[in-house]
Amino acid sequence: MVDDTFIVGKVGISSEHPFVDHFRFVKALEDENTVAKQTIPSPAQFLAQFTMPFNRTKTDQWYNNYHDLEDDIVSAYGKFIGDLYNAGCRNLQLDDCTWGMLADKSGAFLYGTDSFGIMAVQNRHKNINNRVIENAPQDMVISTHVCRGNFHSTYANSGPYDSVATVLFGKENVDAYFLEFDDERSGGFAPLAQVSGEKKVVLGLVTTKSPKLEDKEMLIQRIHEATQYIPLERLCLSPQCGFASCEIGNKLTEEEQWAKLKLVKEVAEEVWQ
Repeated sequence: MVDDTFIVGKVGISSEHPFVDHFRFVKALEDENTVAKQTIPSPAQFLAQFTMPFNRTKTDQWYNNYHDLEDDIVSAYGKFIGDLYNAGCRNLQLDDCTWGMLADKSGAFLYGTDSFGIMAVQNRHKNINNRVIENAPQDMVISTHVCRGNFHSTYANSGPYDSVATVLFGKENVDAYFLEFDDERSGGFAPLAQVSGEKKVVLGLVTTKSPKLEDKEMLIQRIHEATQYIPLERLCLSPQCGFASCEIGNKLTEEEQWAKLKLVKEVAEEVWQ
């Protein structure tokens, strides 16, 4: 929720964000086999916090219309991304919980609208993400992760990608999608047919919510199932989300986390090499 003890007046960035220093620390650890990546909340995620029902009254005190709010968000992101770029960032990930919420059966309720109005919300989110992406440096790779919640091995929403695929996969101008497919809550791969152009899809088949290690052959089978909709050369494999979205972390030990990453590496080498 918007807390005016931290945000007073309109959206903007007056100085370099601390994340830029965080990125410089990671950048210094790069070697010939690694590329530093910065992850940040997506513009749509930021917009949602100001326009969902529980914060709308406060936002309406600051802005006469949402177009001005969106312009300020785009401007603030432009400055921040420019600072990241100057610090050497060429790989940026937009973490975006909004599409998981929109795909959930309760999505319209959460946004204070109905099944017709929710399409306008989808387009508003797509548009603000695309405006920020369009203004970013051309040689910066920009991906997005559709997160469905990851607090202490729990989740926030469910629902297949079908209802958001046309807008998200067809019209959002990212280079790649990191998508959760670790259990039945995410549905099947058929919505991937809507992915436009040469965008890549990173299949999050290995859960970070449970210590149980996935069956290697089953992972390989699922990757090949996804090739019905996306060519293998445009597919990748990853964990479904991070191992911790909060200090308490998920319900895995450090050793169990490394085992998950080792499995991802082994499967990737077998499938793509």
